[in-house]
Amino acid sequence: MRLVDLRRFLVFQAFLLWQGGFLFYTAVVVPIGTDVLDAFTQGLVTRRVTDWLNLFGAVWAVAFAWDVMTCRDPNRRRRRARWLAWAACVALLAVLAWLHAKMDALIDLDELALRDRPTFKTTHIGYLWASTAHWALGLVLAWLTLRAWRAEDRS
Repeated sequence: MRLVDLRRFLVFQAFLLWQGGFLFYTAVVVPIGTDVLDAFTQGLVTRRVTDWLNLFGAVWAVAFAWDVMTCRDPNRRRRRARWLAWAACVALLAVLAWLHAKMDALIDLDELALRDRPTFKTTHIGYLWASTAHWALGLVLAWLTLRAWRAEDRS
């Protein structure tokens, strides 16, 4: 197997794990969990799952950086766009980690209750928007990556 094939395979698998996990969890697990459990209990599950989803996003970010660094894409604008979008993804991942910690601090696990519901709600809305932006930017990067790989193969 060529190194370029291994690189692409690892980037692709990391992307599937991150994006696929995010999409399946938000589209299927959360609605079903909220239907079966109360919203607070579903939130406790989500609290743990999002740690993993953010870890998967970080693994993908490392694999993606390796790809952008080594891909022989002749299009400089696309290479620059991939780096900029990657940097935005990493920044959003940092924002997600910060917001996650902020929400965790508002959960009283002994009492199974929220300490400050209005602050939690506002922070959670911010988390949802940052997650959505992170996901959407990942789709843009997937498109740019496929184009870069095609150009790399042609050159």
